[in-house]
Amino acid sequence: MKVRPFAAAVLSTSLLCAGLAAGAPATASEASEASQASQASKRPTTFRLDVETLDGGQQIVSVTLDLPAGTGVDAGSLARDTFAVRAKGVNPYRGAAAGRFVGAYDAARTVTGVRLNRAGDVVIDLAHGPDATAAATFGYATDMQRNVPLELTYSITQTKPMRTRNGSPLTLTGFAQGSVRDREVDAFTSGRSASGLAYRAFAPTRGSGDRPLVVWLHGGGEGGWAQSYDNDLPLVANRGALGFATPQAQRAFDGAYVVAPQAWTRWLDDGAPYDYTRRLKSLIDEFARTHDVDTSRIYVAGASNGGYMASKMASAYPRYFAANVSICPVAVFIDKQAGTTRTVLTDSQLRRVRSTPTWIVYATNDPVVDPVANGQHMAQVIGNAQVSAYPRVVRDGHEYDGHWTWIYAARNDPKTAGGTSLWEWMADQRRAK
Repeated sequence: MKVRPFAAAVLSTSLLCAGLAAGAPATASEASEASQASQASKRPTTFRLDVETLDGGQQIVSVTLDLPAGTGVDAGSLARDTFAVRAKGVNPYRGAAAGRFVGAYDAARTVTGVRLNRAGDVVIDLAHGPDATAAATFGYATDMQRNVPLELTYSITQTKPMRTRNGSPLTLTGFAQGSVRDREVDAFTSGRSASGLAYRAFAPTRGSGDRPLVVWLHGGGEGGWAQSYDNDLPLVANRGALGFATPQAQRAFDGAYVVAPQAWTRWLDDGAPYDYTRRLKSLIDEFARTHDVDTSRIYVAGASNGGYMASKMASAYPRYFAANVSICPVAVFIDKQAGTTRTVLTDSQLRRVRSTPTWIVYATNDPVVDPVANGQHMAQVIGNAQVSAYPRVVRDGHEYDGHWTWIYAARNDPKTAGGTSLWEWMADQRRAK
């Protein structure tokens, strides 16, 4: 995946590597381990940044040291204080985005454990989650109202020797930052439609024949802007698209394609010169023609800006989508910077959504999008929509911003009065051919 090209740096430690202990002659295995350990100690050790997209966005959760095969580190010699890790994340852009910026850091990471993986490489586990510091892969440019991938530099210091399985001490002389891996994000390929919009796409590995398609529309913070059109952001800022690619969701749909397009700006800028509604429809039609898509099972879902666009697409193309899921959606847009208020989905447009099975998800304490003027009003006008109105956004004991109801949708939490969950409800909807 591309979080942001990472600055590779060789970082030396002050410790030296000792050879085989004196005593009995070494066996062939011990000699091999000694040779590999010697190699490991003489060259910088490349490390990989292991990334996961959590409920609050993407974070670096561990660092994996790529040791030469056969180094034979003794797992029992590893402890939480064997290594120290420091992270620096900076805004890579200049100009407007360099002004008011939230989320840059230069701080020590908390090491929670050190272990061996199945390949015998050393993994340094790092504290992560909603309360973790210096863990995120992106910050926020407040002037541009955009999430921005950080330029990250990680440094590692070995504070005490490890041992090989034959008992020899092993200290690495330096480290070089290497690749970054997020298994879920990396499962999505990159594409660009004839209409010009970039997108990420997941292909199902289960089911046969034509498969359903879920189109995920991102929020305002994940759109492009003058200095960046990076279509990773719709996958890393939250789990909206990734949720539909999980094994649980794929079982519910019996295998589904997932497409996450990216706006050049924000979906609310629909109309000339962007014409997002038309371009999205063109992208979906093109993807359906070039993949084994069941056109009676095309679903549109989105959050915030994307929740607006999901319902606008359902209004503009009645009976095209099998279902519409609008999360913390916008019908009345209040631009606090400009001091303006405008209706972006009229009641007439919302009434046209009635022909598409719709589910609206929002929180009554949403501080960003007025829940009464938006989610509640939309549900009242549409009239036949499923509605999940949460009092607040809480998961695993942590309370998130009330706007972040996409967390519930990405975890399949909303349920009908009869107990049917969101994904299963979506999978049951079909458009008449």
